[in-house]
Formats: sequence, C-alpha cells, structure tokens
Amino acid sequence: MTLARRLLAVLSLIPASSAVAEATHYPLTMMNCGREIRVDAAPDRTVTVGQSATEILYALELADRIVGTSVWFTPVLPQFQKTNADIERISDNDPSFEAVVNRRPDLVAAQYEWHIGPTGSVATRDQFHDLGIDTYIMPADCDTKDNATGGDGTRTAAFSTDSVYKGIQELATVFDVKDAGNSLINDLKDRENEAISRAESLSLPDNLSAVFWFSSPDESSAPYVAGRLGAPGYIMDKIGLQNVIESDEEWPTVGWESIARSDPDIIVIATMDRRRYAADSVEAKREFLHNDPVARDMSAVRNGHIIEMDAHAMSATMRTIHGLETLVDALSGMSLER
Repeated sequence: MTLARRLLAVLSLIPASSAVAEATHYPLTMMNCGREIRVDAAPDRTVTVGQSATEILYALELADRIVGTSVWFTPVLPQFQKTNADIERISDNDPSFEAVVNRRPDLVAAQYEWHIGPTGSVATRDQFHDLGIDTYIMPADCDTKDNATGGDGTRTAAFSTDSVYKGIQELATVFDVKDAGNSLINDLKDRENEAISRAESLSLPDNLSAVFWFSSPDESSAPYVAGRLGAPGYIMDKIGLQNVIESDEEWPTVGWESIARSDPDIIVIATMDRRRYAADSVEAKREFLHNDPVARDMSAVRNGHIIEMDAHAMSATMRTIHGLETLVDALSGMSLER
C-alpha cells in the first residue's frame, strides 16, 4: 500500500467531529452587523468593550491577545479568575475613545452595537477604521434586532442561541482558532440541550407566568424589564413560562401597576456588581418588592417565588445558557401548585 493510501485509510477512521478545521485564509472578509469587515491577519492586540466578548476570548484561550477590557456587570466566570486578574481593566463601564485607542489595539471587539455603532457611546466604527483599527460586534446584539430605535434596541424576531454560536465561530475564525471555537460551541450546545431536557421534565402548571427585572433608575421610576423576544424570552420559552411583558423592546420600562395587574407567578431579579442605578443591587430589589404597597401584593412576592439570576445571563450571551440552567434548578425545588 502506498503512503498516500495508508494516510487515507487512517483519516477515514477519524470521526468527523475530530477532524482538524481548515486554517483561516487572510485577508478575511465577512459581514458583521450590517457592515463588511476585513481582517488582514489574526489580531495580536485586542480591546474588548463588553463582558461577553471578553469571556468568549478567554474561553477560546486568547487572553494573551487582550490588552484591555471594559463594561463589566458581574464577576468574571470562576474558571477565568486567574486569567482575568492579569488583564488591564480600562473601565468597569463605558471606556473613553482615547482610553481604548491608547492601548494600540488592532481589533476592538464589542458586545453592544450602541458602544461602537453608528452613534457609538465609545466611538463609531468609522472613527476606529480611520485609525486602522478593525471592529467586531457580537451578532447576538444585531441579528434579529434593530438598534436604531434607541435605548437597548428592539427585537425584530426572537433571540436564538444560534447568534451566540455564530459570534463564537466568527471570532474563532478571525483569530484562526477554529478548533477551539467548535469545541466551545459543542460544549455549550450539550449544556443547552441538557437544560432543555430537564425543563421538559418539570411538569409545570399551565400558563405559569414570569417577569425578569434587570434594574431601575430609582424607586419612583418604572423598572427595566425583559421584553418578550430577548434572551429572557428565550429562557422562558424553553421552560414553558409566559412573559407578562408583551413589548418587543429589549428592556422596556413598565410601571409596577401594570406588572401587578398581570400578577406574575415568578419574578426573576438580576444580580450584579454594577452600581449605576439605585436598584442594581439585589438587596434593593428585594426590599422594594417586600415593602412597596403595589409590588408586595403580587402573587410571586407573597409566595416567595423570587429567583435571583446573574445579570449577564439575562443578556444575549453565552451566559444565557447558564441562566436557563439557573431557572431550571430554582423551579425544580419550588412548589408551584395553584
């Protein structure tokens, strides 16, 4: 048997899932959030604007390519604590354009379009492009979403974890680590499928309803709650819960009187380290729910059906799968009979 035939015979015994991915060919061009981008080589110096982009690059073992991070809601995932400690945090919230540029990045990877989109709070993509800096926005914030409506944007169709997997695959391609991308995606899909299977076995009562509360500017303001088509909507759909909020906005403000009339069976509250708004802390949320004359009469409050969830799991990120797991775990130990 010739050498070539022996090699073919060996390769035929390797499972397709174990095959080595093709290397990225540069220059690489792709559409990203409505804009064609071109990457001439795997980036050496990346600044991340958003926790999701940061943690994905950590998961792809690309921490050595990150020269600064920003926009953090919650602590880094436990498995990345040591890695994260060695990376400069430019800002907990929105960094300035100058602070990002001063790190001399060849790529800026952002979680939200409003940070580096057409009216970017940090800068526009053109501003970075004029300096020879490539930009990439996580597609979970652009696919099935219109960010031109202002605020946190409006979903034009339901969020799917496919957009998260798309972002992982594209970043893995940009950095020429496709095998690592495939491995991460397969792991997340396994967790997602397992959580959905567990959710289906819960046998929850029909028409069980919920509301996801992210935060509020102050006690007198309407809260930011999850619209029906974002990541929390995906979580509720997979578990079989009805969202009492019917808006297509990502995070609309809805008055407590309106929420109380819907009388949700479950209230999911965001936990975070950020302290931009009065109700960012979970303690402030719980105190309000138990003491406000309108909120305290809701069934979820009276029955103790208040569930805490990582704020970042409520966003369209790979942590959304963690949020699905969190809610399944909480519901499995909760008495919900009416």
